[in-house]
Amino acid sequence: MTDLVGRNVLLVLLLLAPAATSAAQQTSGQRDSPGAIDNTIDAAEEEGERPTGLTWNEWDGRYFSIRGGGGYLLDYATYSQDENSKEQIALSPEWKPRDLRILFKGRLKFLGDTTWSAGIMYDFANEEWVFRQTGVMFSVPKVAGHFFVGRTKEGFSMNKVMVGYGGWTMERAPINDATLPILADGVKWLGYAPKAHLIWNIGVYGDTFSEGQGFSTYENQVSGRLAWVPIVEGEGGTLLHLGFSLRYGKPKNDSLNLRARPGAWPAPYFVETGKFDTTGTTLTGVEAYYRPGKYTFGSEWFFQDVDAPESGNPLFHGGEVFASWLITGETRGYNTQGGHFNLVAPFRSVFNGGPGAWEVLGHATWVDLDSGTLSGGQFWRLTPMVNWYLSGSVRLEFAYGYGSLDRFGLTGKTHFFQTRIQLQM
Repeated sequence: MTDLVGRNVLLVLLLLAPAATSAAQQTSGQRDSPGAIDNTIDAAEEEGERPTGLTWNEWDGRYFSIRGGGGYLLDYATYSQDENSKEQIALSPEWKPRDLRILFKGRLKFLGDTTWSAGIMYDFANEEWVFRQTGVMFSVPKVAGHFFVGRTKEGFSMNKVMVGYGGWTMERAPINDATLPILADGVKWLGYAPKAHLIWNIGVYGDTFSEGQGFSTYENQVSGRLAWVPIVEGEGGTLLHLGFSLRYGKPKNDSLNLRARPGAWPAPYFVETGKFDTTGTTLTGVEAYYRPGKYTFGSEWFFQDVDAPESGNPLFHGGEVFASWLITGETRGYNTQGGHFNLVAPFRSVFNGGPGAWEVLGHATWVDLDSGTLSGGQFWRLTPMVNWYLSGSVRLEFAYGYGSLDRFGLTGKTHFFQTRIQLQM
């Protein structure tokens, strides 16, 4: 354990130096003001929303360009359990790396308005490097949008579409992680009709190139999302986003195992159905977000209908609701091409003598994996939390959670105490 903590501390220090340099080079004139409406998109999609200010990591050639970046997340969690919770699941304090990735993106100038991206992440569980968001995006003005070919997120759910580094909480809702794989290989059409205030994407995916990847739990799937943004004001104005997602998938080997952690990466899985036979699943999602300036309110709910006669054709469901306040006055930016929120950028970073950006929020989640003959468990959690964005590159997170798990014939209560160090460039 001592060696693990020491290695992570060293890695944090190595990554903090360029992150701090990036922050120190940034001024208000070097990036869009916080809360600005972003109308751009490239092959990196939300993965490309990185702080600007550096030039040494960019190269602009005659035929193509390249820009490098990366990120690292380190989590710590400890717990206080009642007796029922201790009987259900064993928990112990732990530092655990959440994410380490290297990102590249650029333009292919010889193909017109074409962009490319390559993301490589270190899989700590299997001790290997794996590809993340990687592919090529073509602009097709005649269909009011872009086509992406490669490995990407399916486009279902704003919270899933958003890069994890930009989320308001440390982890997505358990129902999101249990029912929706993080990536897929295929072709996706992304469109935006500004006059109608409509944003959409639809994709077809398969597992030919993702065989053996942890996220590859489906042989093939079709997934789409439609969002209506009737109110969208730039420079910190009011925004209203309403969305609907639909997905049909054929599970690999006609079997699934739905499971999720309790909003804490170092913790084991709290809810889990175990493997069961199924020939297909239909996932429906609804989402609503309202952002009046420095406040953000949002909610998403999932419903998964599973074609599994032997298990009683179960219907799983769950969701989340939250309220956020950026007390230093910043506004969470919004991307109209992808229909998602961007990373928070402080007015004045700590490295320039400012306070950074401070955010306080309340978050509640619910997941129910008890249906048909399956008893995966029911879990809810309430989480007050504080985020400190020292700059656009450095973020510290502090969270307390109170959760209740109904599983194994017991109802156990758990207190969660968590922190995260986030670095990116």
